[in-house]
Amino acid sequence: MAGIQTTSDRRGQGKFAALLRLTRWREHVPFTIPLTIVGGLLAAEPAAATVDWRLLAIAAGNVLAMSFAFMLNDIEDAPDDALEPAKKAHNVISSGLLSRREGQAATGLVCILAFALFAMAGAFTLLLGALMLALCYLYSAHPFRLKARPLTDVISHALMLSGLIIAIGYFAYDREPGAVWLTIAAASLFSAYGQFYNQVADFEVDQQAGLKNTAGFLGKGLTSLLGQASLVLALICMAAAISQGLFPVWLGTVLLIGLFTCLLFPWELDMRGNLAQGGGNMQRPGLIVANLVALTWLASNLGWLAIL
Repeated sequence: MAGIQTTSDRRGQGKFAALLRLTRWREHVPFTIPLTIVGGLLAAEPAAATVDWRLLAIAAGNVLAMSFAFMLNDIEDAPDDALEPAKKAHNVISSGLLSRREGQAATGLVCILAFALFAMAGAFTLLLGALMLALCYLYSAHPFRLKARPLTDVISHALMLSGLIIAIGYFAYDREPGAVWLTIAAASLFSAYGQFYNQVADFEVDQQAGLKNTAGFLGKGLTSLLGQASLVLALICMAAAISQGLFPVWLGTVLLIGLFTCLLFPWELDMRGNLAQGGGNMQRPGLIVANLVALTWLASNLGWLAIL
């Protein structure tokens, strides 16, 4: 009868919800979208061009590529996460909501779809997208596990979760980045700061698990110092990019309004929802402002917003 939900229907909805959780989209969409948009606009604006369907294709490709990275990470970490109640509840593979085989099948499909979307936007986006997907795989998959190797964990994290996202956006429209490399470097350094921050926050847990990452190799103090240095260098690169005239001057007003508004509210948690430490309380408002600036710039480029 219509309106009666069968057991198989409920089971199917439960599987879909678990697959959506496996992508952990809430953790990466907030930075993937603005980085992609900025990359495309950095190429289109100097040529007085309007972004087209390619931006939508690569934005979807980047989101799926990030989903692939997070899905694979949870699949590979499932045996270890099953040993800790909090992590077990967070990981749909460890908690039994999805089988490992179901997770692997979905992850493979997401990877293929991302690859196809990158291919739609051109040869350069396909090349960079393939590099990103390769890093996403090598970062978590056994026996490579770049995430568990000193220095390569930070480098691969910075490239696949920031640098390559903005580069793919740019190379969809232009082949000569020039000073845009400053913006790509800034995004990568911001991501490196995030990785250093997370490793310091997880230091004791990672030590107990025997994870030999950069923090385990250098120690908590030096890793924290490198995180702060990465943040400073990122700000310097961004300031240099702004001085090169890569961004419209009027975006500065949007930036200031966004920053002022965010500062009116207290921020106590970092991006992962943990109590912030060492400036981590600026991560969430920073992303809010980044999205505001990117989306306003996009609206202007598409003619939806008239800037005098």
